[in-house]
Amino acid sequence: MKTIAGIEERIRDGSAVVLTAAELKKRIREGERLTPEDVDVVTCGTCGVMSGTAAVLSVPVAQPGTFFRADTVSLNGVPAFPGPCPNERLGLVDLVVYGTAHSGQRYGGGHLIADLAAGKDVDVQVTAGGREISRTVTIEDCTVARLLTTRSAFKNYTAYVNREPSEVQTIFSAAGMRGPCVEASVSGCGEINPIENDPSLRFIRAGTRVLVNGAPGFVMGEGTRSTPEKPNIMAFADIREMNPRYCGGFVTSAGPECITSIAAAIPVLDDAGLSALSVLDEAIALPVADISDRRPFAAATYGDVWQGTDRRVTYDPTSCLFCEPCVAGGLCPTGAFVTGKGIDTALCVSCGACAASCRGGAVSGALGTITVGGRRVPITLRQSDRNRAEALCEDLRQRILDRGFPVR
Repeated sequence: MKTIAGIEERIRDGSAVVLTAAELKKRIREGERLTPEDVDVVTCGTCGVMSGTAAVLSVPVAQPGTFFRADTVSLNGVPAFPGPCPNERLGLVDLVVYGTAHSGQRYGGGHLIADLAAGKDVDVQVTAGGREISRTVTIEDCTVARLLTTRSAFKNYTAYVNREPSEVQTIFSAAGMRGPCVEASVSGCGEINPIENDPSLRFIRAGTRVLVNGAPGFVMGEGTRSTPEKPNIMAFADIREMNPRYCGGFVTSAGPECITSIAAAIPVLDDAGLSALSVLDEAIALPVADISDRRPFAAATYGDVWQGTDRRVTYDPTSCLFCEPCVAGGLCPTGAFVTGKGIDTALCVSCGACAASCRGGAVSGALGTITVGGRRVPITLRQSDRNRAEALCEDLRQRILDRGFPVR
């Protein structure tokens, strides 16, 4: 019987076999018959829009005695909630800012969190007793800067379509979801998602170490809206240690949303654990629901999303019509696509919004289709980034091998 202590000993002596989820799935698809003795740890990850994200900050904004207590606070125009501690006359503001809060149609809490993680300047505006106090800060000025998720890394999500002829403004669409059933929006990283590989939360539970946006953190327990069929988790980590590559903002037709990433290391102790880790996209259910009532009425799988599809969108400048205005550039949820210049890979999450909207066909990407009522409906928006999730799995694998991340 394998034990976590035994696995940790093999990590220390350099004999442990640590695979990313993508590596394990590849070997399974190739027909390799693995046993628990063949692998010790599998690193799993997910990256995508996760609305249940917030930051807790403590920000010095003035000298002690300058004001009694803050009435309102905003950071780069994003509204925050001061408190719960009033920090009376200390010149400090404790605050909570939601990942879904926003200062306009193109900037929100997710963008703010990524800017903080990148060490960028942030403009803080405070009103207190009729006074206005302004200060520019960076993450280094914050005495506390933690990110927490209220629900993240859902085991699986739901695909959405609009069965009505009218367009619907929704967080699941970049431009407004058209109907009836002419396009689909999907979320979830499928077979590499941590909870998809530990569906009973045997290892991913309160106290488990995880990476949150690339920073070492912990699971607090199950998240809001967690159910036995679709579990999810709460987690937290220090924003100072986060990598802005794994977080950010994502603009939808209903306003800005927040991109968050979670990765976990799952030890392989026995056949049951390996069996759970052997799940493949084709076997993972993806319910299809109408955006109007969110009730599933059809079914697909994550194989429709991630198998035989393009993981990245591509831009061919020779095919660009240089439309004015550029629809693809205007709709890009992360601001990654610029007409004539191409795609900024540091920002692009390969969601496919540009490919679906480019009138000249300069941007392309096969995002897959799902079947609804006997017809194939094209996926036009992916709100999860499998590329970044796989990169995060590799980051975690290297940390484990370098003995910089405990398995438990």
